[in-house]
Amino acid sequence: MRLIDAQTTCAALPFDRLIAALREMFIAGCEVPRRHVHELQPGDPQGVTSLLMPAWQPSGCYGVKIVNIAPGNAARGLPGLHSSYLLHDAATGAPLALIDGDQITARRTAAASALAASYLARDNARHLLVVGAGRVAALLPEAYRAVRAIDRVTVWSRQRAAAERLADAWRHQGLAAEAAADLGHAVAQADIVSCATLATEPLVSGGWLRPGSHLDLIGGFTPAMREADDDCFRGASIFIDTDEALAKSGDLLGPMARGVFAAGDVRARLDDLCRGAHPGRRDAAERTVFKSVGTGLEDLAAAMLAFGGAGELSAGGLS
Repeated sequence: MRLIDAQTTCAALPFDRLIAALREMFIAGCEVPRRHVHELQPGDPQGVTSLLMPAWQPSGCYGVKIVNIAPGNAARGLPGLHSSYLLHDAATGAPLALIDGDQITARRTAAASALAASYLARDNARHLLVVGAGRVAALLPEAYRAVRAIDRVTVWSRQRAAAERLADAWRHQGLAAEAAADLGHAVAQADIVSCATLATEPLVSGGWLRPGSHLDLIGGFTPAMREADDDCFRGASIFIDTDEALAKSGDLLGPMARGVFAAGDVRARLDDLCRGAHPGRRDAAERTVFKSVGTGLEDLAAAMLAFGGAGELSAGGLS
């Protein structure tokens, strides 16, 4: 069994190849049971939640990811998410690789948002606003630049110093980047607003969003979490990654309970977009919202790419 560390996993998952691999997997499909969710400290909002996410193709690979989410880690100066991925041969059950799950999770999450944006953001979208300053947020400009000609990036975080550090890191990568002091003003200026936080109360107001904008909601993967208020969904074309979003996401459950929209109003899932069953954005004035909660399909696609890519990198000297 191969051990693929964080550095090698990252190098094996460049966003152009990863986005293509996700698109191909959404078209081909795979078996994805509902995730197992376990609260290690029940009732504690700062406690650890553990997710078990299996997926397989009967004639291909079988993988399981364990994700531990710890909101309390922010106060400890630690990442809020840790994960590992075990990839097997589906035909024999033999383990193939233990892969760094943090890199898989972060990179496939950013790649899935970019994949959705390739169908939902305006072709001429140039200004990206990132809400949040964590591991996934840091990757979003690189991922989005694989599908749109992003030439301006703004970042907002409750911790202004974290936003300033991230903007500085992006500037060192050659991006025109700045930290925003006022979230409402930043949202009103952006073509694409991508939220990657662990917020439990809405951060983005629909009244701030400009016509033709695309709102990408990455956080809010439990019923208790929200990044967007109800007005973000009123008058918008709503898309989701999988049907599980309708059962898991506080961003969707709250507005649906209040009659803002119904499940039947959702235009399409990400697999519908990839297969061409729905065209995505219809015109430049349409306001789109994409809500994701993540899926084991994305993890499996990333793990298979990492497994193959790590072999290439090892042959080339990086291991």
